[in-house]
Amino acid sequence: MHSPPLSPQLLNCLTPEENTGCQHGLYFQDGERRVDYILTYHIKKPSSSRSNRQSSRFTDNAFTRSLRRGTARLGRAPTPQPRGDPEVASQDHSMDYHVDDKRLHREEFEGNLRDMGMELEKDEDTKTPGVGFVKIHAPWHVLCREAEFMKLKMPTKKVYEMKQSTGVGAKINTLVNKVTEPLYPNVEDNRTHNVKHLSYMFSREKQHLFDLSDRDSFFDSKTRASIVSVIVSSRSSMTCGPCNACYVLTFSCFVFQLLYEEWASYSVFYKYQPIGLVRKYFGEKIGLYFAWLGLYTQMLIPASLVGVIVFLYGCATVDDNIPSMEICHPKNNITMCPLCDRACSYWKLKEACGTARASHLFDNPATVFFSIFMALWAAMFMEHWKRRQMRLNYEWDLTGFEEEEVSDHPRAEYELRVMQKSLKKEHKTQKVLTEKEKLTCKDRLPAYMTNVVMMLLMIGVTFAIVFGVILYRISTKTALHMSNNPTTRSNVRLTVKTTAAIINLVVILILDEVYGAVARWLTVLEVPKTDKSFEERLIFKTFILKFVNAFTPIIYIAFFRGRLVGRPGSYLYVFESYRMEECAHGGCLMELCIQLSITMLGKQLIQNNLFEIGIPKLKKLIRYIKSKRRSFQEEEREKKLQRYETDHFLEPFAGLTPEYMEMIIQFGFVTLFVASFPLAPLFALLNNIIEIRLDAKKFVAELRRPVAARAKDIGIWYNLLRAVAKVAVIINAFVISFTSDFIPRLVYQYMYSPDGSMHGFVNHTLSYFNVSNFQDGKEPMDPQHQVEMCRYKDYREPPWSNTPYVISKEFWAVLAARLAFVIVFQNVVMLMSDIVDWLIPDIPKDISLQIHKEKILMVELFMKEEQGKIQFIDSMMPCGGKEKRNNHAPIARSRSIPHTHSHTHANNF
Repeated sequence: MHSPPLSPQLLNCLTPEENTGCQHGLYFQDGERRVDYILTYHIKKPSSSRSNRQSSRFTDNAFTRSLRRGTARLGRAPTPQPRGDPEVASQDHSMDYHVDDKRLHREEFEGNLRDMGMELEKDEDTKTPGVGFVKIHAPWHVLCREAEFMKLKMPTKKVYEMKQSTGVGAKINTLVNKVTEPLYPNVEDNRTHNVKHLSYMFSREKQHLFDLSDRDSFFDSKTRASIVSVIVSSRSSMTCGPCNACYVLTFSCFVFQLLYEEWASYSVFYKYQPIGLVRKYFGEKIGLYFAWLGLYTQMLIPASLVGVIVFLYGCATVDDNIPSMEICHPKNNITMCPLCDRACSYWKLKEACGTARASHLFDNPATVFFSIFMALWAAMFMEHWKRRQMRLNYEWDLTGFEEEEVSDHPRAEYELRVMQKSLKKEHKTQKVLTEKEKLTCKDRLPAYMTNVVMMLLMIGVTFAIVFGVILYRISTKTALHMSNNPTTRSNVRLTVKTTAAIINLVVILILDEVYGAVARWLTVLEVPKTDKSFEERLIFKTFILKFVNAFTPIIYIAFFRGRLVGRPGSYLYVFESYRMEECAHGGCLMELCIQLSITMLGKQLIQNNLFEIGIPKLKKLIRYIKSKRRSFQEEEREKKLQRYETDHFLEPFAGLTPEYMEMIIQFGFVTLFVASFPLAPLFALLNNIIEIRLDAKKFVAELRRPVAARAKDIGIWYNLLRAVAKVAVIINAFVISFTSDFIPRLVYQYMYSPDGSMHGFVNHTLSYFNVSNFQDGKEPMDPQHQVEMCRYKDYREPPWSNTPYVISKEFWAVLAARLAFVIVFQNVVMLMSDIVDWLIPDIPKDISLQIHKEKILMVELFMKEEQGKIQFIDSMMPCGGKEKRNNHAPIARSRSIPHTHSHTHANNF
């Protein structure tokens, strides 16, 4: 059963009387002041051996605090004075002093918060042993002050009606809304409203513009928490100050019930997400992520349908494919050269019948069309997202918001490094650092050099592992060919392909975790100035390393395997003993498909789903075990614990980077090699349907509620998406041209075929080799057939020509056609993508009109306010003064009011 629609006021403030069980721990002891933020710290109970020392050492706590502050100003740490015999000072004594020093530091930090106007309440007598809690409440005047500093846009009293579109488009939209009505969640905020509050940046001088009838509900819970978070982080060099953790309380059972039933439940997988509710509870940044993920999943539906049609076309035409029919013909008696030295024997081409038929499922003319379609699909997705993002910016009052307003504050680590450099310079030259001298490129040069070296080293590790897997395939194939079991010998290719792909998958999963830690370490070394800069650098490094890690094995199979082989009698060897591996007769496209499918499905099932479910639950279990709690006591304990104690056992929020990263890598699987695996969009769609609900459940039930962060776009992730989409065009052009047999088939059909058909294509692609030309010790040990000539796939002159085994003219004709196709395909598809980009406007027309209307209404509101002030002044002045002022005011009024306000407030939008 669905919950009733949620009222907007429900998200703002709930009184203690409403559902007391769910509100347990959301208020101070007085039951009136709400808890906006929580700090936690460790409590160490004093032992009998130190209780006397503690009482004597810290009797005058105020004196000790003043002593610490004084020594800190002088730039040196306070020195503890030993009491009694020095031999008594043991290791326990120093540990006790460290604990007490942290306590004094925390008390000083709490004093700073109180100086900022925050109200604090401690709770050390909890049911969570070893953990103390500090509840923080932000009074009204603090909220107003910080909201003005943070330039928060708040709804004013002015309400206007949103213009509804008319015409054929509006009728179609109404019809679509009626049809899709069952797909919308049962949430009031998800419905379209005809009226909207005019928003303006909050100002204490203009409080009369805002509806302050209910001050408790004016700033909602996420806004209050974000304000307190900014204050807490600004009072210390660490995010949570000297405390161990800081977090926002989860809200109420009403919200949880709605989020569970309409968002985090797998039973509503077919419904749209309540993005408005997600934004109101978690903030704009997380709301944008889920809006982007939802749109991406919707756009995968048409891509999946077309991909399935392409695959079914391959299945339907496999019996009519002339090259595979020639390979599978019973009278085919073509003898192929051995696939390895000594252990392998000659083999018949008809043994590759299954591989040839399977390759046609992915290597057919429809895959070229599908590659063009997916390039245009990526362009449509980008444009659709820009329009969706602009609509959300308007609905969420972010049209005038600039991210630099809240992201230009220096990071605590940056300020610490600047302070260290300043102390060194003051010690040497007695001068203070200027703004330009704080942290220059010269200071960061060692970190930059370390970044470059480590990035190259990590990429080298990836290449080395891929090379190791190549050696595994070569050696395993030789060993299996030497087996006495005929079943083993007949399934050598499938066994080697599958096991190598699984090994690659395991290595990719392990290196992903390693590369994530390395990228963070390298970013910390750089000491970026702002949080935005830190996040962007971390994302870029992580993306490069994980992208190379995921796609290097696939790129090797697509573009290098089978091309660095040589020919019979003159093969290329690694370490003079390992012969480079060849592709099957049907080409490497089938092997590329196997590698791509195993890697993609493995990452989605293991890394994206099992890890996301298992790791948070495991960490939560470890916290319970550490707190000496048992699972059978959980239900009873949950009834007794305060809300902030329950949240303490949840996993801390680690940011959206892992969520975006897995989707960007998936986007690469969907677009980069889609010519070889048309079912990739379908598997991505099925994964994302589960991923949305899985992420929703994780955010609601497994993670602490994150501090709401404002954002008007998805940041650097959009640039990475565009880059992947552009690279996908080039890679698919090379896959079709060089990995598949599409171009060789066209060249044969229109240049060499006697009747313009594909009959004789297989024989045309095979060259001859005289077995007497084998190098000594490389011929088969136990040949099953007595042959004089064997065939191999290449364009070379026969042994009886004047230039035996030299590359033939057919090779150069095919190469020229391949290069021409790459150039034409790339330019045509990119031109079509640019046309799509040009035809679709970034801002929807109705949103553009509404934004313009808001600017006009804002100017009218301030003009009306000025006129009201003037009338009030006129009513208070004597008649003589009024006449004197009226003689001069009209000119000034006509110059200042319309122009100044229209210009100023237009810029704000």
